[in-house]
Amino acid sequence: MSSTGNLGLGAKAAKASLSELERMLSESPSSDRVCLKLAQILSVRRSEVALLRLEKGSLRFIFPPELRSAGVLPLTGSAVAARTAATRSPLLSNTFMRVKHVSLFEAVKLGAGADEEDRSQEQLPIQKIMSVPVASSGGDVVGVVQVSRKGLDASVSGADFTNDDLRQLEQAAEILARMPFMQDGAEI
Repeated sequence: MSSTGNLGLGAKAAKASLSELERMLSESPSSDRVCLKLAQILSVRRSEVALLRLEKGSLRFIFPPELRSAGVLPLTGSAVAARTAATRSPLLSNTFMRVKHVSLFEAVKLGAGADEEDRSQEQLPIQKIMSVPVASSGGDVVGVVQVSRKGLDASVSGADFTNDDLRQLEQAAEILARMPFMQDGAEI
């Protein structure tokens, strides 16, 4: 997978990709499998997807698996994911390095599931990001999904995210909200 940007997926192809994610619902897939599919849909690396679940007023990473034991992000904190959940507002930033943020996600060392391309990106700073609340059909926020592009600087981190990319991630978040692993207390 390359971080060179959206491969020009038309609306029809994007819808087909999201329907693949929708089909996964009936299979009770792991969060790892779903996030890898999401990375493929949005043309980013495995190391550029994060999924957090709301548990007892804080967000806990469920993907990447290397961050599951990293602790929690309180909703009252300044982390982008916390602000996304608390405000229920999506964020798209193609100048993210200029934004003050918690760099926990950037510092993660990837485990056995990572390929060489992911390992080469694992400790690079996030240059561009989309952060979207994952909300149940009743409107309650159950988590946050983030997709980023990492690199030494913005010029080598890949194409800018577009409003179409953000819309696609918001649609994916609607599907993610129905995944069994997004329910509070579910096994990860």
